[in-house]
Amino acid sequence: MKAKHLIVGILAACLVSLLTTEARAQFGQDIERTTAGSTQLLVPLTARSVSMASGITAGIANSSGLEGVFANPANLTVNTGTNVMFSRMEYVADIGVNYFGVAQRFGANQIALTINTWDFGDIPLQTEVAPEITEVTYTANFSTVGASFARDFTDRIAAGFTVKLVTETIDDVSSNGLAFDAGMTYVVGESGLRFGVSLSNFGPSRKYSGTGLVRFVNLPEQSPAAQASAVALEGAEYELPSLLNFGVSYTRELGASANVTLLGNFRSNSFSQDQFSGGLELGLLNVLYLRGGYEFEEDMDKTFFNGTNFGAGLNLEVSGTRLTIDYAYRATDPFDNVNLITASLTL
Repeated sequence: MKAKHLIVGILAACLVSLLTTEARAQFGQDIERTTAGSTQLLVPLTARSVSMASGITAGIANSSGLEGVFANPANLTVNTGTNVMFSRMEYVADIGVNYFGVAQRFGANQIALTINTWDFGDIPLQTEVAPEITEVTYTANFSTVGASFARDFTDRIAAGFTVKLVTETIDDVSSNGLAFDAGMTYVVGESGLRFGVSLSNFGPSRKYSGTGLVRFVNLPEQSPAAQASAVALEGAEYELPSLLNFGVSYTRELGASANVTLLGNFRSNSFSQDQFSGGLELGLLNVLYLRGGYEFEEDMDKTFFNGTNFGAGLNLEVSGTRLTIDYAYRATDPFDNVNLITASLTL
């Protein structure tokens, strides 16, 4: 037990160190920062998380680990065996987002592999030379592959981390690099109360490169009649959209046939406003779940989401196998509203 406490203490010290160095530089006070790239990393990917305003930092005891790993890798530890999940999101501007994950428990340890891809369809090609829209198109593809590890150090404390390979391709330019998540959760005995803290999307700065940044120009010392020279433009560096999350969840039984879960979350964004969110889930007979949530930031005009989220889910158990199907609705303005459907199988 002493060894476990020592390991947990070391993890806590590392997390505090991150909060005093990374968080000071990335979250606010000493460095003025205004823009970030790879902002697709901020978009929640599962219906249960979205319907409860993306606030599952502390986790929910009866959830799938793959639902909460996006907010906090330590949430994997709620998994009881083998879990497989697929989610499809119809995002704004006819963008399709797919998410697939598989997780496995080995004693006190959990491992998971997740894949997230964005499909932008065919985009009309416009350049500074030919700005008119024609039938010529190009494609863009974003993908994130994550490998996660989490461990129960005691019956109350868990910690985890995720390493993500983020790949972005837009026509003939691309950007590739690593991003890291880390977090801890604390369960207050049998009270139904859980706390969580996590850091997401921290890592080195990145930039785009590729043949799309090559231009053919006449150099100043060349004759106007000379053949143009190929010049490679250097892409500007950009930072990852780092996040710091503090969350709490509370689950209470309402008799033998119902339970309710309340969520609260504070999110500090390194490049935008701080966000506060709250969510509620009502479970009936452990089969039907109704959910809602609201996400608030100081200036809501800076986001096309209006903060309102709703959802529902079915939980079916047969011979020790659990199948869950969840739906979420996220209101936007002026775009079409975002819809998600997630299916999860736990063995």
